[in-house]
Amino acid sequence: MKKTLFLNPPSYEGFDGGAGSRYQARREIRSFWYPTWLAQPAALVPGSKLIDAPARGLTLKDILPLAKDYELIVIHTSTPSFRSDAKIVEALKAANPSVMIGFVGAHVAVLPESMMASEAIDFVGRNEFDYTILEVAEGRPFAEIDGISYRVDGKLVHNKERAILEEMDKMPMVADVYKRDLVIEDYFIGYLLHPYVSFYTGRGCRSKCSFCLWPQTIGGHRYRTRSAESVAAEVAYIKREMPQVREIFFDDDTFTDNRPRAEAIARYLGEMGVTWSCNAKADVPYETLKVMRDNGLRLLLVGYETGSQQILNNIRKGTRIDIARRFTADCHKLGIKIHGTFIVGLPGETQQTIEETIRFARDINPHTIQVSLAAAYPGTELYRQAVENGWLRENHLVSDEGVQVASLNYPHLSSQEIFDALARFYKRFYFRPKKISEIVYEMVSSPHWLVRRLREGVEFFTFLATREESA
Repeated sequence: MKKTLFLNPPSYEGFDGGAGSRYQARREIRSFWYPTWLAQPAALVPGSKLIDAPARGLTLKDILPLAKDYELIVIHTSTPSFRSDAKIVEALKAANPSVMIGFVGAHVAVLPESMMASEAIDFVGRNEFDYTILEVAEGRPFAEIDGISYRVDGKLVHNKERAILEEMDKMPMVADVYKRDLVIEDYFIGYLLHPYVSFYTGRGCRSKCSFCLWPQTIGGHRYRTRSAESVAAEVAYIKREMPQVREIFFDDDTFTDNRPRAEAIARYLGEMGVTWSCNAKADVPYETLKVMRDNGLRLLLVGYETGSQQILNNIRKGTRIDIARRFTADCHKLGIKIHGTFIVGLPGETQQTIEETIRFARDINPHTIQVSLAAAYPGTELYRQAVENGWLRENHLVSDEGVQVASLNYPHLSSQEIFDALARFYKRFYFRPKKISEIVYEMVSSPHWLVRRLREGVEFFTFLATREESA
């Protein structure tokens, strides 16, 4: 078995923006998600180690001395971070020419030929790469490993696709990798209790949203899940081994798609007295919401995306504005907090639909929001549409300062107008008496929330200032 390092790399010479926590770090609030996509294969490979450089504040200088200690390094990359990650790989290879280095992630799953940009990249693990990496670590010849791309005599070879994972309960838990290799206090999300732990209880998403990266590249559209008993066992491990954890977040794209299973998991968590949150569509019925609330559910992360039904139809979201309103009212009635996510610049967007979405967000009034610019990632239907229609303004999704770029440009709505709309959205939502009074009440009611909201406020205004400078 090769001595293996799983690395979420630092930025190269200040370049920022990338997969998982690196991209999160340059949004409106400094925040970090767990590197679950690396932790899962790390749990499969005996004796491996996981390093999340951005969360730990590690630089390339900190990482380079480790290169000589490993035979295999696996790096998670993304479209925004690929340029930086390729330079990191070259530096690691220079420090240890014999180390084998592979890339994984949605970008190289869709564009494995991108590895040809650097001789230092030895292979790419495509699609669901967990067992692909295990077989590489076991020392199997590349020619015998499904789901891998690599060079032979300077030419790129793509082995056949690996069969999709079906028996999810056979996958080892990631929580023990978190406990072994990570400092959980490093992971902070403004709307979750701190410290928190997040992990996936299944893969795939039944929705067909044209912009969403993971179902169209790695996870697929069939929701394959762990049993309720398996999920409960991992939560029990976290509760026992990491007693400081205040909240569990289930990171499945749509945890509530399988409602009987969601309710069964909720009842297990209720018996353990666990506080938890999850992703959800804006269509969960009141009865299911109540079961989850009664068994420890505190918050739902909901992808509303827009307040325009036409845009929802354009992106094949499969939801309706009237049902989303009813769902949100039910959550308010039950005392379930909502972190609502919205996107500006989707196909069909106009200044009028932007205003419609801002009014919709203010009207339904989720506890907190996150607004993103529409991003066309390779491998998605939105990317195909953008290329065919000439909407793609540039290839980069973040600026050199780490600020998300409005990469789509429509004949009727410029990329600059889309970029400017994001700050306007935030200001119109948060800078109003009702929302300000809610935040002030939350701050004065708890010293914990006072410190958090003050910290977030400073970072939010810094974020707005950085965007203005970048513009």
